[in-house]
Amino acid sequence: MSDEPEPGGPELISLREVARRLGVSHQLISQLSRRDPDFPPLIPVGRSKAVDWKQAEPYFRGRTSRQGERTDLKKAPEEPASEENRDG
Repeated sequence: MSDEPEPGGPELISLREVARRLGVSHQLISQLSRRDPDFPPLIPVGRSKAVDWKQAEPYFRGRTSRQGERTDLKKAPEEPASEENRDG
């Protein structure tokens, strides 16, 4: 029996393997799998979760990387002043 996936069949890999292939942390991949509705479907394998790399690769290729972005430093959009708060 070969470890190679069948041609045309799914290539199931763990979230840790996804992280290794992409050079990012397992925590980031796990977080994306929970928060991003566009993340490829998770497939339970024992106590672990796997994804089909054939679906995951295009997802990550089309995703914009925001590594290191400090969202806590972004200014909130300013609300327009109401009539009561204007000096005049």
